Amino acid sequence: MDALIEFGLFSGKILVVFIFIVALLVVALIFSTRNKNRPGMEIENLNEKNDELKDILSAFVLDKKDYKKQLKAKEKEEKKDKTKKAHVYQLSFDGDISASQVKELRDEVTAVLNVAQKGEEVVVCVESPGGMVSGYGLAAAELVRIRDAGLNLTVCVDKVAASGGYMMACTAHKIVAAPFAILGSIGVLAQVPNVHRLLKKHDIDYEEMTSGQYKRTVSVFGEITEKGREKFKEQLQDTHILFKKWVHTYRPQLNLEEVATGEYWFGLKAIDLKLVDQIETSDQYLQKLLNTHTVIKIKFQQKKKLGDKISEAFGMIIDRSFDKLLQKNNPL
Repeated sequence: MDALIEFGLFSGKILVVFIFIVALLVVALIFSTRNKNRPGMEIENLNEKNDELKDILSAFVLDKKDYKKQLKAKEKEEKKDKTKKAHVYQLSFDGDISASQVKELRDEVTAVLNVAQKGEEVVVCVESPGGMVSGYGLAAAELVRIRDAGLNLTVCVDKVAASGGYMMACTAHKIVAAPFAILGSIGVLAQVPNVHRLLKKHDIDYEEMTSGQYKRTVSVFGEITEKGREKFKEQLQDTHILFKKWVHTYRPQLNLEEVATGEYWFGLKAIDLKLVDQIETSDQYLQKLLNTHTVIKIKFQQKKKLGDKISEAFGMIIDRSFDKLLQKNNPL
């Protein structure tokens, strides 16, 4: 009985909090519609951010006298050096299996191309283990737009750029990778579960209607024929050939017979295979640029729909509430 009462109180709390969050989101939606034409673009001057961090730490570790000397020296240097620095634009791509961030990447690239001058540099930090061919093919093509505009393209890889991720990275004039970043995996993978024998065992019929001999080569429910299997392998091989041609176009120095095997390598080995050009983290690379350039970070944020916000918020409430309930009933 106590457990039932406690669960009822628990459910009531969830309902009250849920109604409160919905009300807040409705208010936020009303205000957001007034600015619906404003793009969700965040712009950050990394030089200013670096200076702010330096000033904060200096104020903490230096005594007042030395700190004042540092500020005066900085002001003097700024007055002396009035030359306009060239710009470097920094973008980021954190890829999932469908390369869904390509939506933001398209807007970011377009924004840069509208203002960047020929010869300036664009640094794209790519992190992705790969995914769907169509999504990553588009993402890679978006980076080619930067090259075609006469800008210098650098791709930095701190953790992983494999398969579709490397398809993007190889378009760069220069690839910079951390020592243990994972690169390569120039190959194609497809996995299709098949439950045809299970259905047949339980006398379940499955019919699939197609028009066209190879409209469906393999399927989850239907019987996979040898002819269909061979055609599917042929399609995978064709995709691999296109992948290798793409890589060769932008990194002709690679020995494709050696690296286009589907294997991956860490940065320290990848540089020997010419998969990358420089061993360095993105932080190290950008820090050097701060001394000679004005580095601008650009990030587009896709606005979430009201329904997505509500379901996300409600899901978090339930997860946290049940965690608390479990901790209460099962203390360590």
